[in-house]
Amino acid sequence: MNTGAKITAFAAALAAAFGGAYGIGAAVGPSGAPAKPSATGGHTGHEEEAAPAADAPGGLQVSDGGHTFALETPTLPAGGGALRFSIKDAAGRKVTAFTPEQGKELHLVVASRDLTVYRHLHPVKAADGTWTARADLPAAGPYKAFADFKPAAPGSRALTLGADVSVPGEYAPKPLPAPAPTARVDGYEVRLGGTLDPGKPGELRFTVSRGGKPVTDLEPYLGAYGHLVALRAGDLAYLHVHPNEGGPGPDVSFAATAPSAGAYRLFLDFRHEGEVRTAAFTVRAGGSGASVPEDGGAEHGAGGHEHG
Repeated sequence: MNTGAKITAFAAALAAAFGGAYGIGAAVGPSGAPAKPSATGGHTGHEEEAAPAADAPGGLQVSDGGHTFALETPTLPAGGGALRFSIKDAAGRKVTAFTPEQGKELHLVVASRDLTVYRHLHPVKAADGTWTARADLPAAGPYKAFADFKPAAPGSRALTLGADVSVPGEYAPKPLPAPAPTARVDGYEVRLGGTLDPGKPGELRFTVSRGGKPVTDLEPYLGAYGHLVALRAGDLAYLHVHPNEGGPGPDVSFAATAPSAGAYRLFLDFRHEGEVRTAAFTVRAGGSGASVPEDGGAEHGAGGHEHG
């Protein structure tokens, strides 16, 4: 995912509208050129591709488009461990060639089912097509892994597939954190503004500050100034989006359409002074009132980045 933050979880439900809504938070390509936002449902950076006829939220299927997310380690020990998997084609062969997206051949996200733990991992591929990543999962319970990739075979399209992961032990799910407009992580404050509406485009805008001063020198992460993943509460439908043009801070904005009313969990990755941090938010789409609250308490990010 060549990143660094338009929004996740949704399309076709998950119809993402990535237009130049707000000139904030620039997407920078690997060569330094701005990356163009995408209008496809579960992926970005694939403007040349038509969306599948039956567009469905990303991450809800373990197999799609003739490919399967084959997880070799569906159970990890308490505290985490090595997550091993492969992408198999329709003949059951491990895929070894991928088209790089945002500087990576494959992007891996792991989230707990209660959406209080989020890990954006960078797995390493062996010659035989087996991927490995260290996954630090701090508590027992059910998790879901998402593989975001595009096979290099002609005619292949970008896919996001999902598979269940479990950590044995006593499990007590936590309630979804309440919606709040501000998240604090490692001394940074990230404020969320805008709206998320079911069935129509809305803008989500993140403003990064530290010590009461705006951060105006965000650094590219995976080729952009912000990276956003959104997961729908309940089924963990996944959408990975890129920011609108602009940057390098303090604002990073996204445009997206929620497929349904309900709660969504947003995970914003941003890089500053050489380190990637994640700010997490809960928003509600639909119903009465704004989907992004204007008042409320601060919420700490629950994200993390690990390299396999």
